[in-house]
Amino acid sequence: MTYTLDADELSIREINKRLKQLSRTGAEIHIVNSRARHNIIVGLLDRCKITVQGSVGYYSASVSDGPEVIIEGNAGWALGENLMSGTVSVTRDAGASLAAGMRGGSVYVGGSAGARAGISMKGGTLLVRGNTGFLTGFMMQEGRIIVLGDAGESVGDSMYEGTIYVAGNIGSLGSDAKEEEASEDDLIGVWQTLEDHGIDQRPAFKKIVSARRLYHFDSLERLEMSAV
Repeated sequence: MTYTLDADELSIREINKRLKQLSRTGAEIHIVNSRARHNIIVGLLDRCKITVQGSVGYYSASVSDGPEVIIEGNAGWALGENLMSGTVSVTRDAGASLAAGMRGGSVYVGGSAGARAGISMKGGTLLVRGNTGFLTGFMMQEGRIIVLGDAGESVGDSMYEGTIYVAGNIGSLGSDAKEEEASEDDLIGVWQTLEDHGIDQRPAFKKIVSARRLYHFDSLERLEMSAV
């Protein structure tokens, strides 16, 4: 069954409460008159499909585990924050801190994204069809970031693990990030992800990983143990 929610007639709390009720039934939900409202589609833990006919504000489609969210417009900062599973896609541009702390699932941006895309990512796949701003993959810990356009300054700064693929130009590498050659298996996996999103391109990618020079876990543990 398909339901339509008119955001003009509901508060943000009412929108999220109604979404949580409908998502438990596995319904298909359309949100109209979104008008870039903040904090909508938050905290959903069930599989369902939600289509937003318009743009959303900050922290939308966040702290969720399971839903498929399609945003037909732009999104503010922190779209898909702490996503556990499911998919989030936005047809146009996204703001800063896209997919912050993401742990699983996938986030797709049809346009470009702002600064700190994939900050502190812990899993999943982030795909940006356009460009990303500075500090892409900052403090990344797991997962994949794929950028079809250019990436700004300090890509992969302080990343611990995970992989960043950039097809365009890189402003600069961040602290403790290094570039290494992408293997055939790496490229096949990335190209398959592009194909899954309807992108018929097979560009070469620069692969950025952690240089692991900032790994001090063992030495810190020894210091802590000696103080006991």
